[in-house]
Amino acid sequence: MRNKKPNWLFTASAFAAALAAPAFAHAQDATSEEIIVTATKRATSVLDVPFSVNAQTARAIERSGSTSLEDLSRNVAGLSIQNLGPGQSQVSIRGVSAGQIVRDQPGVKEQVGVYLDESVVSLSLFTPDLDLYDLSRVETLRGPQGTLFGSGSVGGTIRYITNQPNTAEYEGSVEGNLNTIDDGGTGGHLKGMVNVPLADGTAALRIVGYHTEYAGFIDALREGRPIDEDVNSGERTGGRISLSVQPNDNVTITPRLVYQKIEMDGFNRQEVYNLFANPFTTTRTPVTFQERQQFLLLGEKFSDEMFLADITASVDFGGVELTSISSYIDRDILVSRDASALTGSVSVDLGYPAAAVLLPSNLRDTTHLEQFTQEVRLASNTEGRFQWLIGAFYSDVQRTYAQRLPTPGYDAYTDATLGAGTAAATANGFPANSPYNSDLPYDITQLAIFGEASLEVTDKLTVTAGGRWYDFEEERAFVSGGLFSNLDNRTDTTESDGFTPRVIVSYALNDRTTVNAQASQGFRLGGVNDPLNVPLCTASDRAIFGGFQSYDDETSWNYEAGVKFGGANITFTGAAFYNDIKDLQVTLDAGSCSSRIAFNVPEAHAAGVEAELTSRLGGLEISLAGNYTEAEFDSTVRDGSGAVIGGIQSGNRLPSVPEYMLAATAAYYWPVAFAGSDTQAFLSASAQHLGSRYTQPSDQVNNPRSFVSGLAFGGATGTAATVLDLELDPYTIANFQAGLEAGDWALIAYVNNAFDENANLAFDRERGGRARLGFHTNQPRTFGVTARKSF
Repeated sequence: MRNKKPNWLFTASAFAAALAAPAFAHAQDATSEEIIVTATKRATSVLDVPFSVNAQTARAIERSGSTSLEDLSRNVAGLSIQNLGPGQSQVSIRGVSAGQIVRDQPGVKEQVGVYLDESVVSLSLFTPDLDLYDLSRVETLRGPQGTLFGSGSVGGTIRYITNQPNTAEYEGSVEGNLNTIDDGGTGGHLKGMVNVPLADGTAALRIVGYHTEYAGFIDALREGRPIDEDVNSGERTGGRISLSVQPNDNVTITPRLVYQKIEMDGFNRQEVYNLFANPFTTTRTPVTFQERQQFLLLGEKFSDEMFLADITASVDFGGVELTSISSYIDRDILVSRDASALTGSVSVDLGYPAAAVLLPSNLRDTTHLEQFTQEVRLASNTEGRFQWLIGAFYSDVQRTYAQRLPTPGYDAYTDATLGAGTAAATANGFPANSPYNSDLPYDITQLAIFGEASLEVTDKLTVTAGGRWYDFEEERAFVSGGLFSNLDNRTDTTESDGFTPRVIVSYALNDRTTVNAQASQGFRLGGVNDPLNVPLCTASDRAIFGGFQSYDDETSWNYEAGVKFGGANITFTGAAFYNDIKDLQVTLDAGSCSSRIAFNVPEAHAAGVEAELTSRLGGLEISLAGNYTEAEFDSTVRDGSGAVIGGIQSGNRLPSVPEYMLAATAAYYWPVAFAGSDTQAFLSASAQHLGSRYTQPSDQVNNPRSFVSGLAFGGATGTAATVLDLELDPYTIANFQAGLEAGDWALIAYVNNAFDENANLAFDRERGGRARLGFHTNQPRTFGVTARKSF
């Protein structure tokens, strides 16, 4: 019998090495600054937080040249980003992952909570790609954070912490960038900040603005047209306005407005097979795709417009502080894709003529989100041995998701092939010439009460305990129409409640070294699947996937032990963890149905070790980060015939999780006589190596896999196979920088992805691979220069 537990001999050995590292670190001699975080909803040194936290400071962000969360993840152990394009990244922490969530799964909840300061901004798949300019830091809280941060933090929590208005002085900054991609386009950005004290130092206004032009690097083959180069270019524009008012020393009120809009002209998809472009056609020009190429009949687009208004107020009553956070988000998202191959594949199955198969077809997915959240909490504000916090949280989410498939001229072919009046009879009130349409309004409410208390039992021993009670309700309507639909008109509801606890023990070995252990529970709310597109399903797919209507809450118990060391010139953190996951919500592609479903796997686990070290010796700065994660199913899910469904078999890996990640950065600074006595020159290099992954659980079954479309079109018989290895290969990204910096300015030249690694980030399939096969990929080698000035 297979042992379901991880290889604890390996884990224990690695963790013992981690514990030994502080002894080495203590021998070093350099300087490091204290980093203050609010991971426990109170200001604390990062080394005093009794669980695993990473904090990327503004200085670290600037020096690394990071402009996105994906960039930052390269230096954070256990943090994995699946890049599906700006505004469409999927985040996982410590291997807790259910697989790729795609645009047409609006009911699936996120596994990692994302916050902008105190405001919840996370949304499954569409994690906001927030600009990093004028941030204080980005905090990554590893492991379930259900007690203080609630649902969606079953894997962990990420917090963007902005710089607050400064009532003491005027200040400002500006940054410009120009970059060019090897065999791609040209991009850049311009960003600025100004801070103005008001009312004799009792108020301040802080304004941040930015605009980024993204260079494209994907080329599109077009029907009867020259190659369209760099089709995935785009732009991001936004800003923040914060006003801080301090009528007295005990009261602070900070209202804020945030706006951001992202527009992309395409997607980072490189194809290997398309119904209209493949090596097997004879009546059409055979096509063998090169790297970073795709085929399009229609242009594609992604847009994400977000408006956030929040107000944070705190009142110090002397020993007790009251904090209130009110937040409102209005967000509109459009994913406009060329679905011609998808629609065409169905048309071939239905016996339509070639002219109908080649009709351009545009799948438009829209999301409108309105979200209101309110949190109120009371916390102790003394220096005593006993500290406590208690609060309440409420959220009301109105999310309307819709799909349209405008295909001009399609109804005429439908009536000619399937009988007069067929198109009108299946419209169900939706527009003509759109063979699939759906409207899915969601109404989601959540109420929670939470609390946590810490007792300093001795000068060395501290015990923390807390919990969160939650009550959740979701109502979803579903109306569909068009030839490819079920003509649905239904309403489904789901609800749940529960309690998630946490216990932490922290012990100070000495003034520099602390060890800690914790047991904590996280949860992810369940939901209701969309009905299958039955007219598109084969009989076998309908039988396999048709029974999964709803899915339950996912829960995870995390058991963790860690060590933290802070020396004069070095910091080290390490942890070993075991996540026992119940009812993991796994996402699967429902084969030919062009549908995706989520369902529960009774048992799974994610276990491993992680470590991070930073050191400075004179002008040399070094940082190292790495993790090893074993993330596997501990249950097997079978259909009625006893066959394993979608690779959900005990011992198989959880999807999109690399077994290991290693990152290293080295920079050397030395003084130069240039434009001031404090000027430094520097050289830096960084590298990240990521292990292999699978996009979905089924990808590790029958792999390498032969994909056969079964579609006779363009002279192709439909019986030829496209053979692909679905294990996403390990890859290494290396970046280099050189520049000058002083106290108030910097000039930096860089090359990112210096060795032009073309990595497969996720596998992309349309209609189970019958219509299209491809991979999402990363940005090629990029050269750039950045200049910044503060005043």
